[in-house]
Amino acid sequence: MGLFSKIKNGLKKTKDALITKLNAVFRGGDIDSEFYEDLEFALISSDMGVETSQLIISNLKDRVREKHIYKQEKARDELKDILIDVLSSTPKKDYSYPIIITIVGVNGVGKTTTIGKLAHYFKSKKKSVTLVAGDTFRAAASEQLVEWAKRADVKIVKHQEGADPGAVVYDGIASAKAKGTDVLIVDTAGRLHTKVNLMEELKKINRIENREWEEAQKLNFIVLDATIGQNSLVQINAFKDAIGIDGIILTKLDGTSKGGIVFPIIKELNTPVYFVGVGEKMDDLEEFDAEKFVDGLL
Repeated sequence: MGLFSKIKNGLKKTKDALITKLNAVFRGGDIDSEFYEDLEFALISSDMGVETSQLIISNLKDRVREKHIYKQEKARDELKDILIDVLSSTPKKDYSYPIIITIVGVNGVGKTTTIGKLAHYFKSKKKSVTLVAGDTFRAAASEQLVEWAKRADVKIVKHQEGADPGAVVYDGIASAKAKGTDVLIVDTAGRLHTKVNLMEELKKINRIENREWEEAQKLNFIVLDATIGQNSLVQINAFKDAIGIDGIILTKLDGTSKGGIVFPIIKELNTPVYFVGVGEKMDDLEEFDAEKFVDGLL
């Protein structure tokens, strides 16, 4: 299955919900104030958020006025271009190897599964990968990551349950440097953002990474469950305040109609989406592409 087909299939629930709402708005005829009100409601109810939806409407009004568009169907093409612009507004950083990618997020978002898929992604790019089992808090977390390391055919560094996560990261970096590893992916405990001590642990991990492998690029990725919609914004802000977030991996996109959350994530939080999860298979983690995403929606 090609990339576009995977994205399109993964967005089916979101697409069905959004198209139903848009078809009710774009009924044909002239553009008037009621049209804009109905469109804004459709966008907000599709998890695009009030601020981002209002920005989209404002941009659409400007384009309609500048291009002397009077018919609703002509405005639909302009809407598509605006949505692509919104998703392209926050660029992703290019990878520079060696690289340390630290994975954070709350429990239940699919973090361990995502790490396995991410390892597979970099392996497919002919990069050497090592995983670090830094979640020593949750029972059997390391064992689950070991299974994913086997499936992805990559190395893993782990300690016993209850060990100091910083020590595991330290050993992981030493191993990666000794072996000339391209990509080090660090798992961390699934944290509730209200637990200050666990956030401090994340800061410590980042400090160790910066100190022990100064020349490596560092990226902090947060894994988010697309099914929770607007609650994602709260989670991102909490982690951004603690350690800074460079990018987002949005999981379970195929199981929700709330895929519109991507728009406020990128626009309001100025944080790029790097990957989206569109299935359960090892290769069902796709690089995020604004144009393909909007094509999959509309």
